[in-house]
Amino acid sequence: MERRTFLRTAVVGSSAAAFGGTLWRGVASAAPAQPAPGPYGALQAANGNGIQLPSGFTSRIIARSGQTVAGTSYRWHSAPDGGATYADGSGWIYVSNAEVSSGSGGGASAVRFNSSGTVTSAYRILSGTNNNCAGGSTPWNTWLSCEEVTRGYVYETDPWGVNASVRRPALGRFKHEAAASDPDHGYVYLTEDESDGRFYRFRPTTWGNLSSGTLQVLVAGTATSGPVTWADVPDPAASSTQTRHQVSGAKVFNGGEGCFYAAGTCWFTTKGDNRVWAYDATTSSISLAYDDSLVTGGAAPLTGVDNVTRAGSGDLYVAEDGGNMEICLITPSDTVAPFLRITGQSGSEITGPAFSPNGKRLYFSSQRGTSGSSSGGITYEVTGPFRS
Repeated sequence: MERRTFLRTAVVGSSAAAFGGTLWRGVASAAPAQPAPGPYGALQAANGNGIQLPSGFTSRIIARSGQTVAGTSYRWHSAPDGGATYADGSGWIYVSNAEVSSGSGGGASAVRFNSSGTVTSAYRILSGTNNNCAGGSTPWNTWLSCEEVTRGYVYETDPWGVNASVRRPALGRFKHEAAASDPDHGYVYLTEDESDGRFYRFRPTTWGNLSSGTLQVLVAGTATSGPVTWADVPDPAASSTQTRHQVSGAKVFNGGEGCFYAAGTCWFTTKGDNRVWAYDATTSSISLAYDDSLVTGGAAPLTGVDNVTRAGSGDLYVAEDGGNMEICLITPSDTVAPFLRITGQSGSEITGPAFSPNGKRLYFSSQRGTSGSSSGGITYEVTGPFRS
């Protein structure tokens, strides 16, 4: 345990140093991204896994729902959803939620890799929960797994599977989607998957301890850009009134989905209006990084916005729920283009994009695979010359 504590501390320190470097500016984008050729070139013909990728990139299947993960005795969960990676010595761990009920295996699992990318083990890290959709990692290397149900909870879990998961009711009870930790300002941002959802932030009493703190909701009227304020949620437990209805003037977000923080900005998506938002935590203001209704000169390349992650280059990778099953890339130059496309799986959605700690591998899942069923999920890895 002492060695693991040391490794986690080292990882947090190295991550902070990386985000302090020459990454995408920590301020909100000046204008929503527009279509343009991607930095990796055109998508090639589908490979043996049915994935179209740019030249120089390859893919492999890591796990399939209901089947034993190769090299282990662990059976992969159904409906894989939100995910994240964690450094583990010279290797790493990928965690993945299961968006199914407690009776069908709801919770989260993990796959461990060695330094060469070989799977060495797989195991359960959370059980007995419901519709764990997305979530987010913390700077102290835990996974926040969010229940997408009315008055759902956030669970803090151990990617190493050593410590028991802990329910964190102080983060509010609502239809949770994703979480993103902001170590620069001391907040955890939270999205809500309702057509009249809200955007929240939680300030722990003590940073690194989520057992108590203050839950707030963003207040900004109907504007899509400009300064915002925050108001305390009177009853985070929603014992009599849903959290989103407790504060007058709280800004409505149409179907909150993915959420990711880096370099002073929290990016989050809303599927009801196909938007990617940027919250500048330093100036406390919002803007649109992408809006499919504002695309000019052709069809919008990105629809069904969902989970989001960010590469060391500052590129945002946004997964589609539906659409044409793409992960699209939004560059720091405010351009957007497809990075990959999964073919033959129109009844599914792409979930859980996350880069390995060294930025050389991208993990994600097709939640329902070719069968269109939660039992048909497939988790992939893509390797190639990612920009750094």
